[in-house]
Amino acid sequence: MESTHDHVRLNASELANLWTQYQNDSMSFLVISYFLEKVEDQDVREILEYAGGLSKSHVEKITKFLRQASYPVPKGFSEKDVNREAPPLFSDHLTLYYMYIMTLHGLTGYAAATGTSVRADQRSYFIQCNEEAMKLYDKIVEVMVQKGIFSRPPNLNAPSHIEFVNNQNYLNGWVGKQRPLNAIEIDGLFFNAQKLMVKIVLEVGFSQVTSSKELRKFFQRGEKLCQQQVEILDSILSKENLPAPRKWESEITNSTTAPFSNKLMLFHVVSLVSTAAGFYGAALSVVQRRDLAVQYARLIGQIGLYAEDGCNLLIKNGWLEQPPLTDDRENLARKK
Repeated sequence: MESTHDHVRLNASELANLWTQYQNDSMSFLVISYFLEKVEDQDVREILEYAGGLSKSHVEKITKFLRQASYPVPKGFSEKDVNREAPPLFSDHLTLYYMYIMTLHGLTGYAAATGTSVRADQRSYFIQCNEEAMKLYDKIVEVMVQKGIFSRPPNLNAPSHIEFVNNQNYLNGWVGKQRPLNAIEIDGLFFNAQKLMVKIVLEVGFSQVTSSKELRKFFQRGEKLCQQQVEILDSILSKENLPAPRKWESEITNSTTAPFSNKLMLFHVVSLVSTAAGFYGAALSVVQRRDLAVQYARLIGQIGLYAEDGCNLLIKNGWLEQPPLTDDRENLARKK
């Protein structure tokens, strides 16, 4: 068993995990610190305080890991990217919902990071991150349930017996009679619709506070796209007489003062949209009706183009920080 990591270099996956988490947590700490200045609900405040402490500790630990490995610490986000004096942009309930979705993203990311870490200290660190995120998730869901604002996925009646698929018509979607949605497909539709909601509220809120006409146009385009995609997912559930997740746009205030820099707002939207493509892909991989597979493939294409345009805006403004790269051997040879 490896007893020390001092002589073992961070591999590409471990660097990617640390670099990505630094970007996300340096941003999250600022977003949460702003929310803490505005929140009135004590239950939500306690969740924000716990989550903010986690983000701060993550940034500190990652800084230590990278410095020990002689890698430069990313720039990420700093105090100049937040305006804590700005009026509230979200209600307390919407702030809580935002934390719910962001914690779901964190759980997914930490699980993936654990699975690609080899060094003992990296495995231990991301296992700890997983445990902390699970504790945070449990707190958030408990409070949302208590306040009656948690959208529960649909219930299914129990069948009288186990059945096996005995006909390829089970896979039909566009042609022939469609079978009812199965539980796995409902899960993907419901949770992808839920995750789109947070993108919509961010795009609506950011479009009304940004000082950039170009970013406002981008956010408004994203809102329209996400609304269309939510309608597609909701309509599939509705055809089966199943409920869709609640919408949150009414919980955005009328503030026009930006709480965050244009850089932070654009990065936040682009990173969430890019992540959405991954969640769509996960749902696509398990659907067993052809029409759903086609729909997910189309949604991935649409949101992928939007994310690419967002990356181009980050590059145009000099805001896209470059992850660690492998050596350009041809360039090194030319220098020699």
